[in-house]
Amino acid sequence: MKRVKIIGVPEHFNLPWHLAIEEGAFEDRGIKLEWTDIPEGTGRMSQMLEQGETDLAIILTEGIVKSISYGNPCKIVQEYVSSPLLWGIHVASDSTKESVSELKNDAIAISRMGSGSHLMAYINAQNQGWSTENLKFTIINNLQGAVENLSNGSGAYFLWEHFTTKPLVDQGTFKRLGDCPTPWPCFVIAATNSFLEEHASLLDHILDVINTYTIEFKQIPSIDRTLANRYNQKLEDIQNWLSKTEWGQQQISEETLEEVQNRLASLELVEEVKGPNTFLHED
Repeated sequence: MKRVKIIGVPEHFNLPWHLAIEEGAFEDRGIKLEWTDIPEGTGRMSQMLEQGETDLAIILTEGIVKSISYGNPCKIVQEYVSSPLLWGIHVASDSTKESVSELKNDAIAISRMGSGSHLMAYINAQNQGWSTENLKFTIINNLQGAVENLSNGSGAYFLWEHFTTKPLVDQGTFKRLGDCPTPWPCFVIAATNSFLEEHASLLDHILDVINTYTIEFKQIPSIDRTLANRYNQKLEDIQNWLSKTEWGQQQISEETLEEVQNRLASLELVEEVKGPNTFLHED
């Protein structure tokens, strides 16, 4: 049995992995896939890839592209979620702000530098026509840190996945002022170069399994109820999310990769646009 370490956020997108692990689909291929939840998100996962603390990660596209551009020794092996991620833009429930346009000069709570919450704050600012030179960030580590920061009167705003934060909006912890979708497929599967060099055949088996699960995922009987129960979501919210979400089973396109890099470069978040061989693993 070959041991492989994989990490991802503790969110509904990753249920196909958990189902495949629980049903022994990887063990049937001789693989002991060990999943670890990383609530801190993409910034922390990029660091773990770089430091060799994991073999694989289910990670935000823009985050891993930025990280690889700055020398993280890993590659994108495939798209995972091919639809955009809907980032909710949140303030404290007692905030007097009523629209995103009012947030121009406010601090931004982010999980860490290089995270999706960090990078999407730049994209949102650019979408709003704001200068991105003077954005002010407060590092809050994870979603619970954001709850504490905003609830304690920081006056900051916070970007996080719309459906993950929906229960907090419903409870009156956050007020959502709007959404900012990613302009590209939101999640990819990344692997360290060392894993690819030593275990490329294992990767093929892992991708075969997860692609089988994601192709059929929406057809699983009562999958909406399973998701709602496991992730403490309202059934109608999960049904809405499922209607917007598509899983991918192919390598991310070179056109998409160039689009991500161009946008990051326009925000001065990467130094240059690099060729696809820098980022993409090819069989």
